[in-house]
Amino acid sequence: MTISMAGLPAFLLYFVVGTALIAAFAVIYLRMTAHDEIALIRSGNLSAAIALGGNLVGFAVPLEKAIAQASSIPDCVLWAVAAMLVQFAAYGLARIVIPDLSRKIAEDRLPSAAMLAVIAVISGTLAGASMTI
Repeated sequence: MTISMAGLPAFLLYFVVGTALIAAFAVIYLRMTAHDEIALIRSGNLSAAIALGGNLVGFAVPLEKAIAQASSIPDCVLWAVAAMLVQFAAYGLARIVIPDLSRKIAEDRLPSAAMLAVIAVISGTLAGASMTI
């Protein structure tokens, strides 16, 4: 049995690009919200953690599909940007469906955070499933 590490450079490249895309999504998302998730999470606010976690998962799912099917790094980035736009639209929808969303998350109201997370994950899984070769 031989072990081949021929794919290691491509793995590392896509892993680093994927990590950078998740970081970029997080930075933009954190700036979009009216509440400070990081400060809320540090103070023990479970709602902020659920909301942020759901949005990160909602972006990571289609990003994983983009990485798996990408023919190149630019192709992967293009699909990742499409996934970001879907997540940002989902957040906008959540703000319409859940009045005073940011205030409710800041007040640690779990139902609002859970609903935001569900909207984000559903949007992400649908976006990932919609990405075709």
